[in-house]
Amino acid sequence: MDSFWAPQGFAQKNDERVQREVLSSLHLFAESLGNAIDAKDHCTCLHSEEVAIISQAIGVQLGLSPMETQLLHIAGHLHDIGKIGVPDSILKKDNALTDEEYLEIKRHPQLGAEIVAPVMGAVGNGEVVKIILHHHERYDGKGYPEGLCGNEIPLGARIIAVADSLSAMLQNRPYRNAMEYEQAVAEIVRSAGTQFDPVVVAAFLQIQESVSELLQSIRCIGVAV
Repeated sequence: MDSFWAPQGFAQKNDERVQREVLSSLHLFAESLGNAIDAKDHCTCLHSEEVAIISQAIGVQLGLSPMETQLLHIAGHLHDIGKIGVPDSILKKDNALTDEEYLEIKRHPQLGAEIVAPVMGAVGNGEVVKIILHHHERYDGKGYPEGLCGNEIPLGARIIAVADSLSAMLQNRPYRNAMEYEQAVAEIVRSAGTQFDPVVVAAFLQIQESVSELLQSIRCIGVAV
């Protein structure tokens, strides 16, 4: 399995204590921004937290290092931050988007990458920025913004794509009701090799029961709060 960044990256340039301190601060930053975008739309409450948790779990299953899984978790919190720049009238629309509105939605990965680049650009060779930019690419090359395919897509973005879709399918949206967990998993499997990296899907399937338990815990805490 490929890694997030080259060996000469962040991990070799900083001692362990500094790494922990920096990542702890970045995690708090990412969680706050993730909460901000979730608060913009009540239908996506807890979405960023779910994507962060699911992505990290898949990363662990794939054998990524603790540093890589921590940065993947941070990227999960931040993946949709570009939606801050999308009008509410589009985000909360309860019927089909026009072509112009869909183009506006498709700008959010680029906007998100630009928003976080000043802080995250120097971390992990800028991989968090790349993950945000490419989390809507598809394994078959039919995604956006650059139409990357297969392993051209950063590994973290391929992981986030699965986590993002799973969380989204499990939540009510203005245009559809939430799916049951088993239905959402079946959709992920059906899209392996087209929308999603089959290796990432296989890793997710190995931990699908524990992911379900994690999501239930997150939602119980969210309701209690």
